[in-house]
Amino acid sequence: MARTAVVAITKHGIDIARKIKARMPEVEIYVPAKHSDGGTDINWFSDPSTQLVGSLFKTHDALVCIFSLGAVIRMVAPHLVDKKSDPAVVVIDDRANHVISALSGHLGGANALARLLASILGAAPVITTAADVNETIAVDLVGREYGWTIENFENVTRTSALMVNEERIAVYQDAGEKDWWHAPLPKNVEMVDSLEKVLSPEFEAGLVITDRVVPADVAAKSVVYRPKTLVVGVGLHFDTDSNTIESGVTDVFAQNGLALFSIRNVASVNRGARVKGLDEFAQKHGLAVEIFEKAELAKVEVPNPSAAVQKFEGTASVSEAASLLSSKGELVVQKVKFPPNLTVAVCRVKS
Repeated sequence: MARTAVVAITKHGIDIARKIKARMPEVEIYVPAKHSDGGTDINWFSDPSTQLVGSLFKTHDALVCIFSLGAVIRMVAPHLVDKKSDPAVVVIDDRANHVISALSGHLGGANALARLLASILGAAPVITTAADVNETIAVDLVGREYGWTIENFENVTRTSALMVNEERIAVYQDAGEKDWWHAPLPKNVEMVDSLEKVLSPEFEAGLVITDRVVPADVAAKSVVYRPKTLVVGVGLHFDTDSNTIESGVTDVFAQNGLALFSIRNVASVNRGARVKGLDEFAQKHGLAVEIFEKAELAKVEVPNPSAAVQKFEGTASVSEAASLLSSKGELVVQKVKFPPNLTVAVCRVKS
């Protein structure tokens, strides 16, 4: 759960903060100790406000400041890093007339938080990001609700500018959720049915949504999104280490033109205890591991059952069966053997 701190420095600010906490009990309120009324719902602080705000900026996901925008800017300025890591900062005036999204409006969630707080307080939200005020596609947020990642973030700023300036932009999608945009496409945006069309001179940029490797010239012109559509099934031994798994999975993806960023999870068999190598591989890449019982795997029809695996594992398939069960989709890479202790298969999640 996101950590949100609300900082107030006046008596009016305390009332506003408590109204917020009444609707959002998870928030933490911070107020100078000189205003203490003994309430246990507030953290009464004695340090200088500038020092406190700097500390909260580094430890919280969102920071709500109930005092002037100028003061907030001066307090957070020394701690700014970039839009991918800075927390959301929202500023509320002392009478709760306006709720201002001040920092990290998109990626940090300040725009959404400002709208929520405005609805709680009966205030006017102040949103200044161009994509929002023009009601067009926020390039850095496409698919975020589904866990999509951007492979080449360096192209976001340029493409965002082209989007809000209503330059022609192509969208190509062959994987992932289709309802990432909940309205008719803006008039300057067109769906295309091939990557080659993204390169057409009629388009200034592209949004490419795929789990496949994208040619360099297309990637250079586009923002490439990676939906979480691939499940890696792994057959292995207790002694299969993470380096072996890393090498095998990387090789399979490279040979089949698939994107590692689109892996949703890995799947394997219950061997009675955790396999250290598999857990280390998954942890390194931030992936969940789904484990199935042998009896479950044995019921799955696969193209490449193995008598040897049946003899030693009690099921004729691990990598193919596990990936099929986990994804509920279809095999895109049948099992590949990496003797003596690894097999890898890949399924695409059912859309």
